[in-house]
Amino acid sequence: MLMLLCVAPRAQSIQDCQVPSKEKMSMEAKNVYGDPLMSCCVDPLTGFYRNGVCLTGAEDHGTHIICAIVTQDFLDYSKTQGNDLITPRPEYSFPGLKAGDGWCLCISRWLEAVEAGVAPPVNLAATHEKALQYTSLELLTVYDVAKQN
Repeated sequence: MLMLLCVAPRAQSIQDCQVPSKEKMSMEAKNVYGDPLMSCCVDPLTGFYRNGVCLTGAEDHGTHIICAIVTQDFLDYSKTQGNDLITPRPEYSFPGLKAGDGWCLCISRWLEAVEAGVAPPVNLAATHEKALQYTSLELLTVYDVAKQN
């Protein structure tokens, strides 16, 4: 027997207690500007939930919320830090990344890359608003891909 404890203050039915679907989360998610969160990349398919969007949830311990356009310098750096994003891993349906690919990065790795001087540019329209809990919009704007073209 499944029991559900709901502590939502206005819950009046079991539907009020259910965890929202990834689709609903995607529709409700906001970017760092407070606008609807845009897709980061679908080729290769990115995001913690592999839906092309930098969504995060309780099970996303890495907080994959930065939509980056990866550079070779960043990919090489990430590999030296123990996260090889270059090598294909077919068993995980991961094709491996190359410079120019969009990818939802963990906020902590991106901030480490900032400190190391190898942070890739970011697509702020596709970067989750939760990033502002870890860094400033001013810093993110320095790396805004739209300003680097």
